[in-house]
Amino acid sequence: MKRVIQILAAVLVVVIVGFWLVKGANLGWTKNRIQVMTVDPITEIESPTWQDKFVPGLDFLGGGLAVAGVLAAGSLFIRKQTKQQTPQNS
Repeated sequence: MKRVIQILAAVLVVVIVGFWLVKGANLGWTKNRIQVMTVDPITEIESPTWQDKFVPGLDFLGGGLAVAGVLAAGSLFIRKQTKQQTPQNS
C-alpha cells in the first residue's frame, strides 16, 4: 500500500506539471479569460477583446504539487505489514 501511494504521488506530479505546461504555463494566477488584440477590418485599429480560455497558473501548479506532497508524506507513516506465522503442532 505504501508503494502504491508513492507511485500515485509521483504520477500526480507528472500529470499536474504536464497539464500546466501544455495549457500555457502561466506564471500568474489561473485565468478563465484571456485578452486578445483584434484588428478592426474597416478602420484597421487594434482593440482588446476577451476570449474564454482556461490557463492554469502557479496557484493550480502549487495546489497540485501540495496534494502530491501530502500523499508522499502520508505514505511515510504507513508501516510495513509483516506476516505472522501460526505455530504448527506435530
